[in-house]
Amino acid sequence: MKPARVILLILGSLVALVGFGLLGAGASVGWATATQRDDAGFFTTSSERFESDSFAITSDSIDLGDPGPDDWWADRELATVRIVADSAGSEELFVGIGSQRDVEAFLADVPHDEVTDVDFRPFSADYRRQNATGSATPAAPSGQTLWVAQAAGDGTQTVTWDLEPGEWAIVVMNADGTANVSADIELGGRLDYLAQIAIALVIGGVVMLAVGAGMIVGGVVRPRSDADHETPTAAASVEPVAVPAHPLRIEGQLDAELSRWRWLVKWFLAIPHVVVLVFLWIAFAVLSVVAFFAILFTGRYPRSIFDFNVGVLRWTWRVSFYASGALGTDRYPPFSLDAPDYPAVLEVAYPEQLSRGLVLVKSWLLAIPHVLIVGAFTATWTVGDHDGLAFVFGGGVLGLLVAIAALTLAFRGRYPQGLFDLIMGINRWIYRVIVYVALMTDSYPPFRLDQGGTEPHAQETHDEAR
Repeated sequence: MKPARVILLILGSLVALVGFGLLGAGASVGWATATQRDDAGFFTTSSERFESDSFAITSDSIDLGDPGPDDWWADRELATVRIVADSAGSEELFVGIGSQRDVEAFLADVPHDEVTDVDFRPFSADYRRQNATGSATPAAPSGQTLWVAQAAGDGTQTVTWDLEPGEWAIVVMNADGTANVSADIELGGRLDYLAQIAIALVIGGVVMLAVGAGMIVGGVVRPRSDADHETPTAAASVEPVAVPAHPLRIEGQLDAELSRWRWLVKWFLAIPHVVVLVFLWIAFAVLSVVAFFAILFTGRYPRSIFDFNVGVLRWTWRVSFYASGALGTDRYPPFSLDAPDYPAVLEVAYPEQLSRGLVLVKSWLLAIPHVLIVGAFTATWTVGDHDGLAFVFGGGVLGLLVAIAALTLAFRGRYPQGLFDLIMGINRWIYRVIVYVALMTDSYPPFRLDQGGTEPHAQETHDEAR
């Protein structure tokens, strides 16, 4: 690809990534707005026990900024907090909110506990004793004028307050100012305009995705003049091979002499490829969405996009074959979307026509059985989860088999051919599912392990032709 197209592709991928993030944020905010609030529109914590043998429990300072010309939000009631508290003892309870400075003055020389950290899953609260050597006894808090919001009495006490600029503190005491405070407290917050925020995030995400998609398409789609004069790739210059039963042809040639220990650093050596592939897979995802609409309206997968996406799969397979998914070669993979001479080969036959109806259900419905199987092949396992200790194994069945191959190679100096054939069969299944989910074929993946370095059905077809 020309440098200008590469730059456009990378920039488009970054813009699309931001678009995906905005869409995800908008969806999350919309979901929370619709399902996680109570009838009054508050997000709430569980009711938990806070207690102290001192005269008061206070929050850490809540800094909402300095009042001034920048406090444009102060009169807009953008956010509201709610404190619901029940006394856990026989005393009447007081709950109040006041400025940090006034609260410190009120509790000067009064021993009290400040909550420094709270965790609700599971619940735990950390306290810091203030004025531990103090000897003063506070006056009844409800008679003070420092509170911007307060409630006191028997039963459930509820304090609701619209946020304002300043430094604030929440105070929980016995209503008569005596020591030994214990209360079950539920905290809640309400943000206005959440629905509008969710809509704005979604719209922003769609716009960013559209811009990113346009840039990616501009970097991928070649003008007809460029395509007509393009130098044939290595794949186009070799002799024709038998067409496999499945449109995907994925093969790997096991090196005869593999290093015993190089597999220990291959993952590190492959990092430059991984960095590039991150951008390429973002482009792959965006272009698959573009292809979806193209197939839906025309029944055809745009050829330039198809060739690019095949190139991404081809590049990914080479890196996987080298570093993680097979460890079948010590030859460093080339940085190319084309098909150079390399032990790992991936090709996908271009479909001249695709079903407009199947494109609506292939990725999310018809592929479910295969996605579950592929998930078992590649899932992360947690073994021996006991007393907080666990062994985490990534890669599922495929990762386990590759690890066995690596250890066998290290200690015996050879890669078992049967194990390699099985690993190739699993990789072949995985990539067939990827191609189907990515809408690149209507051929449903077969439920079988076609083992071996070459496509078994391609070889059978070739033998029959002779």
